[in-house]
Amino acid sequence: MSDSRQFSRSVAGLTVLVTGAAGGMGRATARVFAAEGAKVAVTDFNAEGAQAVAAEIVASGGTAKAWTLDVASRDDVNAIVKDIAAHFGGLDIVVNNAGISVRIAIDDEGYDEAWAKGLAVMLTAHQRTIRAALPYLRTSKCPRIVNIASDTALWGAPRLLAYVASKGAVISMTRSLARELGPRGIGVTVVAPGILQGESTDFVPAERHRLYEDGRAVPGPQTPEDIVDTVVFLLTSGALALTGQVLPVNAGFVFT
Repeated sequence: MSDSRQFSRSVAGLTVLVTGAAGGMGRATARVFAAEGAKVAVTDFNAEGAQAVAAEIVASGGTAKAWTLDVASRDDVNAIVKDIAAHFGGLDIVVNNAGISVRIAIDDEGYDEAWAKGLAVMLTAHQRTIRAALPYLRTSKCPRIVNIASDTALWGAPRLLAYVASKGAVISMTRSLARELGPRGIGVTVVAPGILQGESTDFVPAERHRLYEDGRAVPGPQTPEDIVDTVVFLLTSGALALTGQVLPVNAGFVFT
């Protein structure tokens, strides 16, 4: 087996930017990348949480630094991405994970504000982060982007319109970017998990949790740690053949 094939399964030495990394899926992603030898930029609006995750990684022997990042702010995104690249000497991988809970019926008061906020954080922020990272990705030996969506965009969860619409748009954005950036060797994929166990889903009614747990081909709950190995694989050089694809990593609740 050639060296290139061996290295195709490694993210060691690469610099990874993870948004929304203070908890849940983002925290699990940051930790597993660090364990695999990557240098991790831990970013989140929650400054204390981001610092805690970075400290966990460093205490475990990994390489990480925390940045406070409001992904809804264009200036913040541009400045922080530039600072990350300067600190680590480049940027190879972007994991667009930042998100918020937007559970509101379409006829509720405050819907317009919820819609605007949801799209700002879960759609507009993704392309801004990608745009800011592109100068560095273009010089990377393994440039990859993984956008975290949701399988709710595949089956149409009710009373989550802003959330579902933004996640569906992220899937379409990923496909478009895969074709636009593919000639430069930049892979773009999307992971669409279902409901995961954790603080971010505590607000979800028990019956929705049961719907997932009973409806999966492999029944039972899922945690962020069940998803992150797939994310790591998608960001290796050998996964470029999957560019543009959406992977509903939900233990078989939704098939594509």
